[in-house]
Amino acid sequence: MSDRGFGPHSLLADILDHPEARGIIRRSLPGVVNSPLLVQLRRRAVGDLTAAGPYARLTPAQLDDLWRELALLDAGDPGVRSDPPAITPDAQYEQAGTPRGSAEVVSAPATGEVWATWELVLAGPSHGNPFVDVELSARATAPDGSTRRLGGFYDGDGIWRVRLLPDQAGRWVVTTEASTPSLDGVTVELTAASGAGRGPVRVADQYHFSYADGTRHLPLGTTAYAWTHQSEALQEQTLRTLAGSPFTKIRMGAFPKSYLFNANEPPLYPFERDSDGGWDFTRFDPAYFRVFERRITELAAIGVEADVILFHAYDRWGFSDMGTAADDRYVRYLVRRLSALPNVWWSLANEYDLLFSKTVDDWERLAAIVVEEDPVGHLLSIHNCFGFYDYGRPWITHASVQRIDVYRTAENTDQWREQWGKPIVIDECAYEGDIDQGWGNITGEEMTRRFWEGAVRGGYVGHGETYLNDREELWWSKGGELIGSSPDRIAFLRQITGESPTGVLDPLPSDWDTPWGGVAGRYLIAYFGFNRPSYRDLTLEPGTVWTVDVIDTWNMAVERLPGTYSGSFRIPLPARQYMAIRLVATNYGP
Repeated sequence: MSDRGFGPHSLLADILDHPEARGIIRRSLPGVVNSPLLVQLRRRAVGDLTAAGPYARLTPAQLDDLWRELALLDAGDPGVRSDPPAITPDAQYEQAGTPRGSAEVVSAPATGEVWATWELVLAGPSHGNPFVDVELSARATAPDGSTRRLGGFYDGDGIWRVRLLPDQAGRWVVTTEASTPSLDGVTVELTAASGAGRGPVRVADQYHFSYADGTRHLPLGTTAYAWTHQSEALQEQTLRTLAGSPFTKIRMGAFPKSYLFNANEPPLYPFERDSDGGWDFTRFDPAYFRVFERRITELAAIGVEADVILFHAYDRWGFSDMGTAADDRYVRYLVRRLSALPNVWWSLANEYDLLFSKTVDDWERLAAIVVEEDPVGHLLSIHNCFGFYDYGRPWITHASVQRIDVYRTAENTDQWREQWGKPIVIDECAYEGDIDQGWGNITGEEMTRRFWEGAVRGGYVGHGETYLNDREELWWSKGGELIGSSPDRIAFLRQITGESPTGVLDPLPSDWDTPWGGVAGRYLIAYFGFNRPSYRDLTLEPGTVWTVDVIDTWNMAVERLPGTYSGSFRIPLPARQYMAIRLVATNYGP
C-alpha cells in the first residue's frame, strides 16, 4: 500500500483531478460528482463529505472499501492552489506627454433630476486590458458643498462611464480622477431639479422601510434567481408578470445558476474566454452587465426593487470560486455599474455558508468593498442556508434569513427582531409548488399563512413558486408565469397592512395561542392561522371603543360586525382556518 495514497483528509479536488481516483469516487459517491454544488465541494476533504450531509450514505464496510481503494493509488504531490494576485494599474498605460483630461466627453447632460441616474460618458483609451490597467473614479461636489467618490468603469469599445444618483437639487460639479492622463481631470457640471423619483429604500423606524422621500415601502418579495439569464422572450414575460403582481421586490442573481431545473446555458457570460477556452477573470463582458442593469431599470419602472445577489453556490462555471483578487475586482465592477440605480438592494450572497471556499473574513472584506464603492448606501445584507450570519454586524442593514426549521419560520420573527434590532426579511420560507423537494412543495394556503404570521409579528416574508411544467420554467429560478394561489392573497395582506395608521404592523403583546400585531391602542390584528375557532372572547383596557372586522385571509373578505365594542366582549367566528380579526379604535378608521 502506497504511503502517498489518498485518504479521508484528501481534498476532493485532488481526488477528482486524478483519473483513477475520480473513477472510484464516481462509482462510490455518484451524488458528489453529479452535485450541483461540485465547484464548492472541491474545497472539502472527502472524509467530511462521507461523514455528514446528503452524501453520507455509505455503510461502514463500504467506507472501509473506499479508503482502501484510494490508499492504493499514488496521489503524488497535491497541487498548490494559490490565487492570482491583485493587478496594479499600469502607470505607463498611455504614452508620456498624453494631455491631461484629453478624453472626449461623449455625454454629460447639463441637467438632471434628484433620484434619477445621471451619467458621464467618455471616449478614452482601449488598448491592453482597460479593465485592470486603468483606475477611474470621480469626485462629485454636491450643492451643499459635501463630496462623494464615484467609481468609474470601462464599458468596452473605448467607452468609460461614471454614474451619479443626485440626492440634492442644485448645482453639482464632477471631476474625474484617473491613473492615466487622458481620463484624469475632466470636469463637468449639472443642475439637478426636484423630480418624481422616490429614491432608494432605507431602513425606517428601526424595523421597517421607506423610500428616501419618506414614502413607506413594504418589501413583499419574490424570488426568480436566474430570470435575467434566460431568453429575451422569457425575460419580457417575467416583467409583464411582475407588473401585474403584488410584489415590490425580487431576489435575482448577478451570476447564472446551475441547479435542479437549471440545465440551460445563459445567452451571455460575465467574462470573456482566454486563449485556452477558460474564463479570463480579468476581462468582463460588458454586454452581460448591460442586460442586467437594463432589467433593473425596467423593474424600477414597475415599482419593483432589485435585491441583487452577488455570489451563490449553484455554479458549474467557476464563478463562485474565482479567488480573492477576482472576487474583489468583480464586486467593485458590479457595484460601480449599479450603485447609481435607485432600486438596488445588495445581497452579498445567497446561502453564504454553502460557498465553502469563502470564510467569514472573506465576507467581511467583500462587504467593506460594497460599502466603499456604493456612495448611495443601498441596503445590504447576506443570506444563510444552515446557520445565521451575525446580523448584528454594523454593515448589515437588515436580516435576510432562510428558515432553519422545517416548519417554524415566520413564527420566530418577533424573536429575531429583538435579537438583532433590525428589520426581519424572511427571504426564503419555502416555495409554493409541487416538486419533490420539501423546500418547494408547500401549498398556497401555507405560503399565505406564513406571510400573515410574519406580518403580524412585525416582519416581511418572501414568496417563491416551484410548480413543475414541461418547459422546466419554474418561477423561482427562470421567472415566466405565476400560477400559484398565494399572490392574490399576498396582495390582500398588502392592502390590510397599508390600512394601518403607520402603514406597517408591529408585534403587540400576544396570547399564548394567537399572535397580535398592529399599532398599540389604535389598530389591532389577531391571526389564527391553521386554528379554526368559532368565537373569541376578548378583554381589553376600558375606555377605548372599537369597531371589529372579521377577516377571511384566504377568501380575501372583510366583514364589519355591527355596532361597537369596549371592555370585555365576544367575537363570533366561522370556525374556518386562516381567519383574523381586526379592531380599529373609533377615533381612527381605514
